[in-house]
Amino acid sequence: MTLRLETSIAAPDGEQYAGRTQARTHIAHIAARVRAIEALGFDGLNASESGHDPYLPLMLAAEHTQRIRIGTNVATAFPRSPMATAQAAWDLQALSGGRFALGLGTQIKRHNEQRYGVPWVGSPVARMREYLRCLRAIFASFQDPGQPTWFEGTHYRFTMLPPFFNPGPIAHSHIPIHLAVANVHMSRLAGELCEGARLHPIATFRYTREEILPAIEAGAARGNRKREDFELIGSPFLAIGRDEAELEAARNTLRKQIAFYAATRSYHPVLAHHGWEEIGLRLNALSLAGRWQEMPELISDEMLDEWAVIATRDTFAERLRARCEGLFDTVALVLLGPLREDEAFLRDTVHRIHSNGAPGLPLPQDATVTP
Repeated sequence: MTLRLETSIAAPDGEQYAGRTQARTHIAHIAARVRAIEALGFDGLNASESGHDPYLPLMLAAEHTQRIRIGTNVATAFPRSPMATAQAAWDLQALSGGRFALGLGTQIKRHNEQRYGVPWVGSPVARMREYLRCLRAIFASFQDPGQPTWFEGTHYRFTMLPPFFNPGPIAHSHIPIHLAVANVHMSRLAGELCEGARLHPIATFRYTREEILPAIEAGAARGNRKREDFELIGSPFLAIGRDEAELEAARNTLRKQIAFYAATRSYHPVLAHHGWEEIGLRLNALSLAGRWQEMPELISDEMLDEWAVIATRDTFAERLRARCEGLFDTVALVLLGPLREDEAFLRDTVHRIHSNGAPGLPLPQDATVTP
């Protein structure tokens, strides 16, 4: 099966990972970008919650595209009630004609408590299990107002839905849920209850094969589900350049990305899998001290190779396929800098990936990305 490709709108850039303010965008740019992403042949586009609301840009995507899947990568669940999430997802599914996929993640305790200002209670896996079941109950009740499905759990309760507040049935009522995973516990839950998993980039290729996939398969078995009905969406780190000089600059930018994530204690099981525990602790200490500029130098070339697809532009598609095919069903390309708007590179990459198996979608030669 040919790899599916998606890319991002309103995503963080390289300087944002180094602790600097992100660039601003505007409605016309988002509208032009989603049109271009679809015209270039991508299978999906997503919006992240990295300083912006992840749902709002997707309203524009629903309006300005006809074919492409749109989704959140990812929306943070716990600061929003299941009802708030369900309403946003239901509207996007209806307005896009059934092209929406709901990507959800927990974020970490510190961000929930100190950035979002919401309590962190109980096990995040147990709480997410309830969240997912409550969401499904709300979706079912939206679709069948006459026979609502209620849910009562330890963390969430849904036992009332007056007709005035019910948005009512839609044509495509099944909304795929993709759970963000970075450890085996959340991976099991995704395999059991979700249609897919969105891998955090911090999961190396080896960690994914040796830890994540077995956990997903165990969860799928528990839920009496088949692996082939489950979508694994990889988001590997990328370093791409025209020549060796550009490639080295891309590697240095990538070190900022990896250092940013590897500083988070919740992701240290990945580092431990490779024997990098000490580096993770040093990165964490530097981040807490606000010494962001010193962190990238701790990321070695060996670590880059474990985490990333590193290639020149003319070899990128083949390198991506070699590392991802047979492991991921879909690859989310997290592109930084000028690559995001390089239409020739994007068109060529999509065409090379799609043409390796089943024919890809037509790629209009006049597709452009308007800055």
